[in-house]
Amino acid sequence: MPSTITSRLQELKIELPEAASPVANYVSYAISGNLVFISGQISKLGDKLISGKVGRDISVEEAQAAARICGLNLLAQIKKACDGDLERVKRCVKLTVFINTAEDFTNLPPIANGVSDLMVEILGDAGRHARSTIGMASLPANCAVEVEAIFEIE
Repeated sequence: MPSTITSRLQELKIELPEAASPVANYVSYAISGNLVFISGQISKLGDKLISGKVGRDISVEEAQAAARICGLNLLAQIKKACDGDLERVKRCVKLTVFINTAEDFTNLPPIANGVSDLMVEILGDAGRHARSTIGMASLPANCAVEVEAIFEIE
């Protein structure tokens, strides 16, 4: 019988990407006790990067989709941190959402909901988390969204 999280991914027809490797002098995740700190994951899936400034180059809806992609990348990293066993994930503790915005753009919460909603869709109540949402002047590779996370594992 498939695991609960794996079953949920199958029900939602979601296939997690391969966990990305670091592109500089850092690690993709660090485990301390029962917490996993995941480095920022950008809005890139395969060769497709959602980039640009929200409020100037891309819409709120496109940025929500970018945040969701970041969430898929976070889940790929936590799966790797748990040696492929997503059932070790007890909960998503905290998300920090960085959004590449035009100078006067302030409607950040709906964009961050793209990743927050994904965590709840997949993890249920264990996906409910604390969150910070921050508008940025720039992000790596001009990506639209970057998200870092803290998960609790068994």
